[in-house]
Amino acid sequence: MIQALADTLSLKGVLDGLKPFGWEHVDHWQQGEFHHDVVLRVQSPPPELPGEVVVVSTNCNGGVKEVLCLSEIPDRYGLWHHRCPDNPEFDGPAPSIKAVARTVHWFDPCDLLKPGTRSEYREEFRERQRGGGYTCKK
Repeated sequence: MIQALADTLSLKGVLDGLKPFGWEHVDHWQQGEFHHDVVLRVQSPPPELPGEVVVVSTNCNGGVKEVLCLSEIPDRYGLWHHRCPDNPEFDGPAPSIKAVARTVHWFDPCDLLKPGTRSEYREEFRERQRGGGYTCKK
């Protein structure tokens, strides 16, 4: 089921696929300009879903890169430590991932966080995030 959700290739497709089971938006984490994690809780998970928490990773256009299924909401920086274990700025409890599906949009997310990575923000309007990547200055 996780792969079928991911293969819709859009956040809307994943949300529509979960609609029969009920879902609630738990959180949204943006890391840099080009990676978003949308955390959902499925209210009545079907048997083919091994957990009640779904994390949908998208690019900046809402294109699905990865879908994770977990039994509990992961710690944001623990999840990033799992993804980028060599990045000393990410730490936290390891997520208990029950299922993973990746799409044609997936690539190593650690590449987005390296020093000198591309940014759409001009230097004077951006600030570096913990772990790498940029956000707009507040």
